[in-house]
Amino acid sequence: MDALIPAEPSRPAPGAVHLPGWLPSGEQRRLVEACREWASGPVPMRHTRLPRGGVMSVRTVCLGWHWRPYRYSRTADDVNGRRVAPFPGWLADLGRRALRCAYGEESAEAHRYAPDTALVNFYDGDARMGMHQDKDERSSAPVVSLSVGDTCVFRFGNTASRGKPYTDIELNSGDLFVFGGPSRFAYHGVTKVFPGTGDPATGMASGRLNLTLRVTGLTDD
Repeated sequence: MDALIPAEPSRPAPGAVHLPGWLPSGEQRRLVEACREWASGPVPMRHTRLPRGGVMSVRTVCLGWHWRPYRYSRTADDVNGRRVAPFPGWLADLGRRALRCAYGEESAEAHRYAPDTALVNFYDGDARMGMHQDKDERSSAPVVSLSVGDTCVFRFGNTASRGKPYTDIELNSGDLFVFGGPSRFAYHGVTKVFPGTGDPATGMASGRLNLTLRVTGLTDD
């Protein structure tokens, strides 16, 4: 259910903006339906295996470019070798709208924003995400993060290390979080998910979806 009085935006660090309840419930449902389609292939949602043998607790499916630590490719060579689903134009439009709301209607960065990949992560009640930097891209354009489903604790840190200082933020269904500029390469992670806190109107019975839109800076050449 959309809040009658949306919570106030916050800016935990320069270039980082949290807009609570930004995405209306109807658009959240559209994202859920799209994510179900993407999760079924051509490259299915999977637990990513890390170089040292560990397996991530979240499940991931990619659009546009396939991500695995620590590189992008057009084909999912670590899954089934198939080319990933294309990055849809309507999702890029959503990313530009998100940046205009976060950085202002006149933001040049928002108007030229051209994301070409999305990582769609699904968290069940036991899933976590360790502190990490999004630095496999060759672009410093902002990351646009959208949350649907169960509430989580999102830890947003600094650019120097995984440790303090950091800020813990509750991300609820429909929340937008953008980080760019001085905060583009800040460490961040998810320390906890609260099962059963999502709105069934989104079409999700349980779990949390997080979509991060990014500019890879890559070409097919």
